[in-house]
Amino acid sequence: MNCTEARPLLHALRQQRLAPEIQDGLRAHLAGCAGCRRADAAEGVLDEILAHRLPRHAAPAGLKRRLAGLVAEQPRREARNWSRLVAPALAATLALVAGGLLLERHVGGQAAALSTLTAEAVNDHLRVLASQHPLEVESGGSHQVKPWFEGRLDFAPAVPLPEVADLRLLGGSVGYFLDRKAAVVEYALRRHAVTLLAFRPDGLSWPAGGGAPTPPSSVRGFNVVLWTAGGLGYALVSDVNPEELTGLASRFAAATPP
Repeated sequence: MNCTEARPLLHALRQQRLAPEIQDGLRAHLAGCAGCRRADAAEGVLDEILAHRLPRHAAPAGLKRRLAGLVAEQPRREARNWSRLVAPALAATLALVAGGLLLERHVGGQAAALSTLTAEAVNDHLRVLASQHPLEVESGGSHQVKPWFEGRLDFAPAVPLPEVADLRLLGGSVGYFLDRKAAVVEYALRRHAVTLLAFRPDGLSWPAGGGAPTPPSSVRGFNVVLWTAGGLGYALVSDVNPEELTGLASRFAAATPP
C-alpha cells in the first residue's frame, strides 16, 4: 500500500470501518511512513474538534439501515468511497469550526481590549474626582493649557475646546494611563465633570475601527469613548448619558489633529 492509497482510508481506520486485510495493510504502511502518520494524527485532532465543538444529532433510522446495507455488501469499496465522500465534508466542517474559533477569539480579544482601556479611563477619571488638587495648570483657555504640557511629556497632546453649550475647559495635569504618562485635561459640562486623556497607544491592544470614536462603553456608571488621532490615543470620560457623550466625543475627535 502506498501513500495515495493510504490517505483516503485514515478516517475509516479510526472509525473501524475497514475490512481486516485492508486495516492490516494500512497499519503496516503507517509504521513505515512518517508523512502518513502525521496525516493520521491530524485526523485525530479533527475528530476531537468535531466531537467537542459541534452538536451531534442522531441519524435517521432509514439512513442507518442504508449505510449498514452498503457496508455489509461492499466493505472495501464502501470504506474507500466513504473516505472520499467524508473527507471534503470534514475539510469544510473543519474550516467552519476553525473560522468560528478564530472569529470567537478575535471578538473576545477586541472585547478584552476595550474593557481594559475603558476600566483604566474610568479609574483615571475617578482619581481626578477624588484628588484635592486635580489641576496643575488652571485654564484661561486652550492657549494656556496646551503649552504647559511642553517639556512635561514626550508628545504634544491636543487640548480641544469645541463649541458646545455649557462646556468649559478647567485645566490640566500630567497623569498615567496604564504604564505610560498621559495628559489629563479637565472640563465641566453643566454640573458634570468630563476628563480627556491623551497618551501614546503603542503596545496597547486597541479596538478595531481605525481612528474613529468607538461606541460608548460603561463602567460603574461612567461612559467612555476612545479614538486615535495624530499618533495618539484619546479617551473621553464622563457620567453624562452615552448619547450625549457620543456627540461630544465626535466634536472632540474632529478638533484633534489627524
